[in-house]
Amino acid sequence: MTTCVFVQIRCKPGATYRVAEDIVLREIHSELYSTSGDYDLMMKLYIPRGEDVGKFINDHVADIAGIERTLTTLTFKAF
Repeated sequence: MTTCVFVQIRCKPGATYRVAEDIVLREIHSELYSTSGDYDLMMKLYIPRGEDVGKFINDHVADIAGIERTLTTLTFKAF
């Protein structure tokens, strides 16, 4: 079973589209949206079974140039 998480991403000014393109090229997401508010992008992704969520985000998302901050929300049950 995979773990579904949502990651909100705050980008450095002017970097949002470049960050989004980098995420798309990595093919790690299920859905990716531009958003209003404190964060610029919201990504839905599934963490592979047995993977540490924090390490996966660190290794596959946080190293993208132009990302200033992320906020990860774990999910438990879909209704």
